[in-house]
Amino acid sequence: MSTVTIRVPEDKRDILKIIASIEKREMKDIVSELIDGYIERHQETLYILSNPEWVSLIKQGKEEVRKGIKGKTLAQLEG
Repeated sequence: MSTVTIRVPEDKRDILKIIASIEKREMKDIVSELIDGYIERHQETLYILSNPEWVSLIKQGKEEVRKGIKGKTLAQLEG
């Protein structure tokens, strides 16, 4: 596994060190866990944005909202 250096404000770094010490964990493990959670929360967004057709539909919908075009009801969408 390769490594990366990240800049963390000193006050946050100090708090993280305290937490890691209390939990008897390494800071890198805590940061890795936080990154994993962030990636997990954004997987669906990445999946949607990887589909050009969906991106096009999203852009179209945003443009319709901008123009004030009234949307469809759920009944109309199901029909």
